[in-house]
Amino acid sequence: MTKEEVRAKIVEVGLIPAVRVSSPEDAWFAAEAVSRGGIPIVELTMTVPKATELIAHLVKKHPDLVVGAGTVLDVATARACLDAGAHFLTSPGLDLEIVEFAVKQSIIVIPGVLTPSEVMAAAKAKADFVKIFPSAQVGGVAYLRALRPPFPNVSFIAAGGVNQQNASEYIFAGAAALGIGADLIPPRAIQGREQGWIVELARRFSHLVNNARSELAITH
Repeated sequence: MTKEEVRAKIVEVGLIPAVRVSSPEDAWFAAEAVSRGGIPIVELTMTVPKATELIAHLVKKHPDLVVGAGTVLDVATARACLDAGAHFLTSPGLDLEIVEFAVKQSIIVIPGVLTPSEVMAAAKAKADFVKIFPSAQVGGVAYLRALRPPFPNVSFIAAGGVNQQNASEYIFAGAAALGIGADLIPPRAIQGREQGWIVELARRFSHLVNNARSELAITH
């Protein structure tokens, strides 16, 4: 999967499910459930035990799945994820060394940002997307809406506190995609191995994104 194909898929789907669980088995279950729900993208956080091994297994077993590495905090981890076959790298904050590494290696990179200065620095470093994180805690939809006008060419991803109630509003405010964790992959669904629950949530979030985009297309 080329960098351009990965970028196009993220934009097309508009959702990045973040898997932050306590075991490789739980992570595998979550990834397969999200995929069955029609979202062909999954972000495995580095807090999951044996995360890089899991990335390698997922990439091999599900060649059509876009598998990303989340909570990448340094270049050494970024390199290990790349070696495992990860299709994108994302961090909770802005580390320009990771961005520069990803750009050189031609892999999609999504650094976390909060301030306009960080958005500028990330864009200058040629980050593919910038992730406002934690979004809800710093103003949510209103904050994203305020950032859009000065940065019309930046592809924003909203993450942190995105749920069924506000997902559409983030799309209306200009988010290219949404990063969603427990609201899409509930811990209780993982513990009870309730795949149907996650599948249903995946479909609901996809529906919300697609409907909001259709409305935007009509009004513009």
